[in-house]
Order: sequence, then C-alpha cells, then structure tokens
Amino acid sequence: MSTDDIDDSSAPLLEHLAELRSRLIYSLAAFVLAMVICFTVWNPIFNFLTNPICGALAERGQDCGLYLIKLQEGFFVAIQISLLGGFALAFPFIAFQMWRFVAPGLYRSEKGAFLPFLIASPFMFFLGAAFAYYVVTPLAFDFFLGFQQVGDIAAEGGETASETAGITFHGSVQEYLSLTVKFVLAFGLCFQLPVLLTLMGKAGLVSAEGLGTVRKYAVVAILLLAALVTPPDVITQVILFVVVYGLYEISILLVRRVERKREKDLRDQGLWFEDDDEDDPLMREFDEREDPRP
Repeated sequence: MSTDDIDDSSAPLLEHLAELRSRLIYSLAAFVLAMVICFTVWNPIFNFLTNPICGALAERGQDCGLYLIKLQEGFFVAIQISLLGGFALAFPFIAFQMWRFVAPGLYRSEKGAFLPFLIASPFMFFLGAAFAYYVVTPLAFDFFLGFQQVGDIAAEGGETASETAGITFHGSVQEYLSLTVKFVLAFGLCFQLPVLLTLMGKAGLVSAEGLGTVRKYAVVAILLLAALVTPPDVITQVILFVVVYGLYEISILLVRRVERKREKDLRDQGLWFEDDDEDDPLMREFDEREDPRP
C-alpha cells in the first residue's frame, strides 16, 4: 500500500490531545449557542410539541390546557427544551468536528466507507423522531384519553347532584414534555439499528447468517425493549415492536448486500477462495472417523 493512501499525521500524542481539546471546545461552544437560541424561542417549540395532545383533546371537544404543578416547573421545562433543542441544532456541527478529528487517522477507503454511515445516522434518528411525533404519539394520547369519564348529573329537589364521578385530564407540563421526549428519543434511537448492524457487518463483526440464526432471541430482546422504553399501553408497544423488528429484517438484508459486495471485490482481486473442505479426502476421512455410523 502506497504512502499516498493514508493522510500524513505524524504529530505526537500531545498535539493530538490538543486538537481533541480544540474540537471539544468548538463543539461545546456550538451547543451553548444553540441552547441559548432555543431558550429564546422555547414557547414556539413547546407549542409544536403539544400539537399531538391538543389535537386529541380537540377531537373530544376539550380545551388544550396543561398546568404547572410546581412553581419552578415552567423554568425547568424551558431549560429541558433548550437542552434538547440545542443538542439537535448543534449536532451536525458536533459530528463534523468529531469527523475532522478522526478522519486524518483513516485510510481513504475507510473514509469512503465510514462517511455514508455518519450521514445516515442523523437522518435515521430524525426519521424515527418524526415517526414517533406524527404517528405514535397521537395514537398513544388518544388511547390514554379514552379513560376519561364524564360525570352524570341528576336533579334532586331542585338541586343538582352528581351520580357518577367525572374523570378529566389535567396534565402537568413537565410530565407531558417528559413523555413526549421519551417517545421521540426511543424511536429515534431504535431507527439507528440498521445503521449500527450494517456498520458492524462491514467491519466483519456480524454476518447475515448469524443475525438470522439469533432471530428468535432478537424477538425477545425487542419485546423487552418495547416494554421498557414505552408507556404501559399495548398500542405503543406493538407499534414499536413491529417497527424495530422490521428494521432488524432490513438490517439482515443490508448486511447480506455488504457481504455480497465484499465477495465480489475479493473475486475481482483473485483473493476469494471457495470452501472445499467437503471435497478434501483428508477432511472426509476425518468426518468418517468422527461419525461412528456406517
């Protein structure tokens, strides 16, 4: 391999640490700046996040009202929105800084292989977050609000008396935000599965055959994941299970495609050798000795 295939990087350890420090400082500064920007517009962001619950309440003829249970709750909600929004806004710049630090130590072929995954990862996260926001949360909130109960009022002697207790949603701002963020993060992270498994397949850590063999264990793991990261309602858990299992099957197809491409490249280079153990007389004799059957 020629020396042109790898970037010149002969800096000593201290210079690498200094560069890492600079990249981290730039990333932190971008995060703080993005957080400040999001803090100035946290109200519109919160209004956007409350659209699913407001839509579900409007279908039932109810006003969309959330309450501050604690005096300081509104401030902490604004901080939480600023932190999450700031990280999302600054993530492309942070990823670019990390790439600039790692890239000089990679071969050109490795850069070409790794860069698509770096681009696909945030795309899949936002795709999962959008799926949670536009599909899952409206269904989940509609399910939860279905447990409300309108009290029956009867007149007795000119006075009204309640025969049945009413159950009406009066939500906490912070609890609603935490629930919505939990949905978004859970689906955003689960949508990283094809990216992660395909990258591991490209590195030779997993194979399509191996992923297919452990499919039954993956089903159990996905069921446990759906039970842990979602609220205790069947609809959301089933949706998460179906989506993640579908992503797992897609990952197997992507890993198989990577393996076929690797095999084709090795064949073109004359480095691919078929497994001829079954045709080897020595191996066949060894198998006969191991197998006592006639």
